[in-house]
Amino acid sequence: MDDDVRPMSTPELPPIVTIGDIAHDDDIIFCDVRWYLDRTPGRQKFNEGHIPDAIFVDLDEHLATLPQKTQGRHPMPAAASFASSMGALGISHHDRVVAYDDSGGMSAGRLVWMLRILGQQAALLDGGLHAWSGDLETGPRDRQAVDHPIRPWPPTLLVNADEAAMAGTDPNRSLIDSRSPDRYFGENEPVDPQAGHIPGAINLPFGGNLTENGWFHTPQQLRARFEQAGVSDGDVPVMYCGSGVSACNNLLAFEHAGLGQGVLYAGSWSQWSNDEDRPVETR
Repeated sequence: MDDDVRPMSTPELPPIVTIGDIAHDDDIIFCDVRWYLDRTPGRQKFNEGHIPDAIFVDLDEHLATLPQKTQGRHPMPAAASFASSMGALGISHHDRVVAYDDSGGMSAGRLVWMLRILGQQAALLDGGLHAWSGDLETGPRDRQAVDHPIRPWPPTLLVNADEAAMAGTDPNRSLIDSRSPDRYFGENEPVDPQAGHIPGAINLPFGGNLTENGWFHTPQQLRARFEQAGVSDGDVPVMYCGSGVSACNNLLAFEHAGLGQGVLYAGSWSQWSNDEDRPVETR
């Protein structure tokens, strides 16, 4: 069957895996997706030490298109552009991908979520780079380019600013802000033009999915976290963050908790706060 018409299936990999889960899986492609808000080059960190045979995936180059005030800091790339990037990196539609970073899955979650919504087997490595106890490999690492078919983004799993606004006012929907409380409450805003949050949003920082040691809570604990916030089984929450990146961590945690799939407002606060006509809350 041709790749372009192959039916989508539920990935066998769960959203989050441990090193032990994949210890005997020789088909895994490790993807290093380190990215830093202070603009420290992730590729530099990769070259200084990464999981052996891992490849570097650049958030700005491969997982987003150019930033625009009207679209946000990390707009979703066109489907054709994403397919081209994956193919150039040596990732086919049928490859099993495990992505990691060193920030609790903050940036690596974006790649995993993007691949999973396209029907590909992909998972986030619990513990990230710190989960790897063996020697690290240094220097660049590349894979041979492969064909990667273009698969359209599922429209039901992405929303725009108007739909995010509606979720904030709909008693039957949840709008989740994945940023830290100081940014949610408008006490601090390091990168975007306005401080605060979308009206009606609740604050569930993605870091709350992790223990103090940086490992994910159990699925049962994650489920309890969402349910305590008022999000339960059957709900389809809209999630956002600063630029549609760390919200993917929450989306994966939501799925890992057995609660189904949420949807992403990819423009997130970086788009919303650049529109002076959009209301802002700080409480």
